[in-house]
Amino acid sequence: MSILDDLLLTLGPDGPVRSVLVGAHWTAVCSRHCGLASTLTGNKPHGHERVREVGRLHLKTALQLVELARSDNLLEASIGVAAINSLIQIEQEHVLESNAGDVLAEHGRGRAVALVGHFPFIPELRPLTKELWVIEQHPSEDEHPAEAAADLIPQADVVAITGTALINHTLESLLALCRPGSFVMILGPSTPLSPVIFEHGVAMLSGAWVVDEEAAIRTISQGATFQQVEGVRLVAMSKEGLAR
Repeated sequence: MSILDDLLLTLGPDGPVRSVLVGAHWTAVCSRHCGLASTLTGNKPHGHERVREVGRLHLKTALQLVELARSDNLLEASIGVAAINSLIQIEQEHVLESNAGDVLAEHGRGRAVALVGHFPFIPELRPLTKELWVIEQHPSEDEHPAEAAADLIPQADVVAITGTALINHTLESLLALCRPGSFVMILGPSTPLSPVIFEHGVAMLSGAWVVDEEAAIRTISQGATFQQVEGVRLVAMSKEGLAR
């Protein structure tokens, strides 16, 4: 069964949707909680990739919205993943306040690290690692294109994959490249903080927990990058921690 199927089976009871917001950088769905996901769009010309039933999404239930996560329309899939995150009940005793950069610094020190996605902590992380391969769909200097994943990820001691890979449907193929024994984590605010993901070879989840919905919605609606989003805690959940 796929990660997405497993997630949808473990979301618990349905609930009404209070709001759906698609911001420039972040998408938010508010149902049981406020869930976030990166706002992704395809490569079609401006205005050509349309969300079905736009203007009426808030009339759907949360479980109806999560089905959008299966869509090949990346904007719809962004809404679907945000809806998934809006239904996940985060148990405070299972998470620690920690950001992904700190987690990677701890586990990646002196080791070969493959990082799928561009993150602001890269300059601080690079000198700590034996090797840092940053894999990006639109690579800049010192980064590798997505096609390099098949060569680089199997060589890595530590693999960190952006949660947006769930949105663009590349997560499972990336996880399949990880060699046995490597430390694998999924990171970023799109990451569902659900223990079910640990059943797919992942050791750590690093994501975001909205603790002040009003502040988060206000800043996201005004075009905030994640560093500008207010009302959010950075948290991490580990497979090892849950097993204790």
